Amino acid sequence: MTLMRSIVMPPLLAFGVALASGGAFAQSTITDTGPVFESDVKKKTEIDEAARAERRKSYGPTVYPKFMQGGERPDIKPAEPPIVYFDQNEEVGSIIVDTKAHRLYYVLPGKKAYQYPISVGREGFTWAGAEKISRIAAWPSWTPPPEMHKRVPGLPLTVTGGMLNPQGARALYLGNTVYRIHGTNNDRTVGRANSSGCFRLTNEHVVHLASIAKVGTKVKVLQAYGGGVSENAPLSSLFSFASSEEPTAPPAKPAAKRKTATAKKPAGAKAAATPPADAATTAPANTAAAAE
Repeated sequence: MTLMRSIVMPPLLAFGVALASGGAFAQSTITDTGPVFESDVKKKTEIDEAARAERRKSYGPTVYPKFMQGGERPDIKPAEPPIVYFDQNEEVGSIIVDTKAHRLYYVLPGKKAYQYPISVGREGFTWAGAEKISRIAAWPSWTPPPEMHKRVPGLPLTVTGGMLNPQGARALYLGNTVYRIHGTNNDRTVGRANSSGCFRLTNEHVVHLASIAKVGTKVKVLQAYGGGVSENAPLSSLFSFASSEEPTAPPAKPAAKRKTATAKKPAGAKAAATPPADAATTAPANTAAAAE
């Protein structure tokens, strides 16, 4: 009996140790050299990033030409972003910037919106407010403001439009401010908080946005959007067809015309010229079209 107990206990003990350590291994990856814990990977990444930051301090500033050419200007095709659904009404044709979520929304009818991933201002450079698009430019030039020259010595005085220009393929200017919604020459910056207050999209997305937004479009920049946003259509929209299938009353029959006596025209008299029945409605439309 004692011999039997000694044979059974070691496997049970091993099984208990495995259960107790299961939580630790749940956050690890098994390799040829043993388990690698996520906490160790995160710590190593932080140490490496700190070391790179220290090395950057020892580098001198990069000095660019004072007047820099932006390079080539390829024909970039627009890319349509995904459509999302709001749980509240927003002004159709307006733009909403959600700084916290790193998202820009162009509002569509029916509580829908195009959703663009964007980069936003880094810490200390975020802002909130309402503006209107005052200008839309293709392959815009870039003239860094004086305060940026103070922060980053060596920047060019101006850069012409092109793929080397950090403004990218399009720029939508926000009122009279220095801020813009623009493209980028580095897609890896999109989705992060690393700008000086502007909002960057990929070139394909900013070309799409510039094709549907207009000068005068309202732009709301929020620290965080207060409404709900879903990638799936709400259930209520699945039953919207019911309203269009409601029976309609048949059109009323026109009343019978009464015969009335009319005076006979004198022989040889000419009929007076009268405008066509739709002249009153078509004339203003044609005039407006000619004015545009």
